[in-house]
Amino acid sequence: MTAKKILMVVCDGVSDRPVKQFEGKTPLQVARKPAMDAVARNGVSGTMDVIAPGVIPGSDTAHLALFGYDPYRVYTGRGPIEAAGAEIPLVEGDVAFRCNFATSDDHMRITDRRAGRIRSGTAELATALSGMKVEDVEVIFKEASEHRAVLVLRGPGLDHRVTEVDPHREGEILKARAESPDAEKTARILNAFVEKSYDILSKHPVNKRREKEGLPPANIILPRGAGSLGELEPLPQRFGMKCAAVAGVTLVKGICRMVGMDVPDVEGATGALDTDYTAKAEAAIGLLEENDLVFINVKAPDIAGHDGDFQGKVLAIENIDMMLGRILESIHEEAVVVLTADHSTPVTVKDHSADPVPVAVSGADSRVDGVRAFDEISAASGAIGRIRGMDLLPIVLGMANRSSKFGA
Repeated sequence: MTAKKILMVVCDGVSDRPVKQFEGKTPLQVARKPAMDAVARNGVSGTMDVIAPGVIPGSDTAHLALFGYDPYRVYTGRGPIEAAGAEIPLVEGDVAFRCNFATSDDHMRITDRRAGRIRSGTAELATALSGMKVEDVEVIFKEASEHRAVLVLRGPGLDHRVTEVDPHREGEILKARAESPDAEKTARILNAFVEKSYDILSKHPVNKRREKEGLPPANIILPRGAGSLGELEPLPQRFGMKCAAVAGVTLVKGICRMVGMDVPDVEGATGALDTDYTAKAEAAIGLLEENDLVFINVKAPDIAGHDGDFQGKVLAIENIDMMLGRILESIHEEAVVVLTADHSTPVTVKDHSADPVPVAVSGADSRVDGVRAFDEISAASGAIGRIRGMDLLPIVLGMANRSSKFGA
């Protein structure tokens, strides 16, 4: 048997619920998507509980599951993934956090959790914070995409089991608390860092300029998702494959790096609504020449879902379809194509939900069921049935002739 290459396309948050104002259809049912429908029509489809039935997936735990890892066993927190995405190497004992640049008033109350979705000046702000000492702990701080950033605490006696500072809404900043006696020091250091971040950033020239321009200053840091370095056997070692990824979001880049994928920077891949779909397609085409598995994440549908923007989600789907069509036209050899989502983000909910997501897998000699379109309802009648996220990669490896025989 000849092993086939694998293209996995994850449309972040694309799965949805029917919306009354749009004839009771989902964005996937409304969008024009010939390439996506072709994958479903030429292969097998199903639905997938990315973590487990009734469990709402986070983007981090969802991607771990899609790559075949048990998130209940390997996930300690989102911070280490963000650190990997920002290319901050962790050492044993580090505690990492994902952060927001946010806006606080004079009474340490959050007025904007994303500082107006700040997109410029964050590198200068990060430089002002990174390298400071809090007691005997070194602070490593780096900007990420848009309003996001990464914090790493490095020093003796740290423990990741602390509560979050981020209130996840406008209002009072939370005080970090230890969830274990071993984490008392970490909570103390974290609270001190947040106060220092306000003292430093409130006076920074970037924020003075933003205030003059009528923009909310990014004058405080909100850490969350504490975690420590875990052990993941990389995909190349597990399955003997060379793997690469195309992604714009720091979190997704981090997961891909943690599981052993090459993650080149693609100019124009922003991880936002303005991402360059053509650049992503061209990058994936190039990577397929040299890799056994190429993974693509597109964040735009999730953003539109969080914004409650039905038409924006339809547009994002049609843009992804254009990208997928361009890639499919350029695949010159037999390959297995996987199309799915990491979670549902219904526009009526404006957040992740526990709804299962559609999945379609096609290949040159794959079985073909009767599903004709890629959407939540059509996929449910497919031959794959209803699976969990951890089942997907083994199924795909089998279709790509990359599975190992079990037994004699």
